[in-house]
Amino acid sequence: MTAQAYEGAPVDERVERYLRKSGLMASTQRVLPLTGDASDRRYFRILLADGNSVVLALHAGPIDFETLPFARVAELLGKIPLPVPAIRDHADADGVLLLEDLGDVTLQAHLGAASLSEHATLYRSAVGLIELLQRRGAELASDRYPPYGITFDVDKLTWELDFFVRHFLEAYRGASLSATERAALDDEWAAMTTELAAESLVLCHRDYHSRNLMVHESRLYLIDFQDARLGPDTYDLASLLRDSYVDVEDRELDELIAYFLALKGVTAANDIAMFRSRFDLVALQRNLKALGTFGYQTTTRSNAVYIQYIPRTLRYVRANLAKYARFGRLLDVLAAHIAELR
Repeated sequence: MTAQAYEGAPVDERVERYLRKSGLMASTQRVLPLTGDASDRRYFRILLADGNSVVLALHAGPIDFETLPFARVAELLGKIPLPVPAIRDHADADGVLLLEDLGDVTLQAHLGAASLSEHATLYRSAVGLIELLQRRGAELASDRYPPYGITFDVDKLTWELDFFVRHFLEAYRGASLSATERAALDDEWAAMTTELAAESLVLCHRDYHSRNLMVHESRLYLIDFQDARLGPDTYDLASLLRDSYVDVEDRELDELIAYFLALKGVTAANDIAMFRSRFDLVALQRNLKALGTFGYQTTTRSNAVYIQYIPRTLRYVRANLAKYARFGRLLDVLAAHIAELR
């Protein structure tokens, strides 16, 4: 028997080899390729004769399960505990992970048909998971888990902002920056990243947004968490509430920030105001980084799907630049090349 993928095409040689070695071939009815993420991994849904299914993640080459970041972070998140897909099996030589199938419905997709009350419930749940991640993440800190050895430091944050300049400002928008403008951006990046890197560190998912939260059996599950690291306590919340893929209105934003702070026991007016200022700074940095990713995917990888998310992200950037006098020079430099910021 030879496994067949969608429309009868033969499956990848390593997938078929794994199915044979694991004994799954006898019960496999169909192998369906799935839309992957921005990595070099490929995903397949294995439809089984009993009506169940699993997802096979195929890496670019062999893996070492014991040191694989996805596996180590999944173990950590399971101890918190946070809802993540269970790892059913692995085959290191073939670069295979066999995962629980959570279906195809992301939070982004689900929101289109969700009622207002369900929308609110899902977002409160998502915010609550961040608080749990931070609180229990501090208690479980260990060298066994990769995230505790990786931080959002000045170098990483600056690299992301420079990525925005190269791939969005210059490559995608065709900007030609003067030496004065480049020096101004360097100064602005230095001020932003130094402030962000100096914050107290908590465990962060690192890419916590509506496309990395799955709705499965009326519950949210976290995916794409292998790059988890230590960062500001505002980082994941800003990723969720200033998400390039979903509109979050200002009133809902304020309510969810207040809910998060209530969970953390933050009640003093000054502390709340300081948190909002820190939140906006993280959101600005992350939105600029996202624009860099969208520019890179469009110009370097010929993947135009992300263009549709640029206007929303630029609205977020403009709102934060205009809100704080400290960003006056940064707004002037960027607006000279990005019409939406004027």
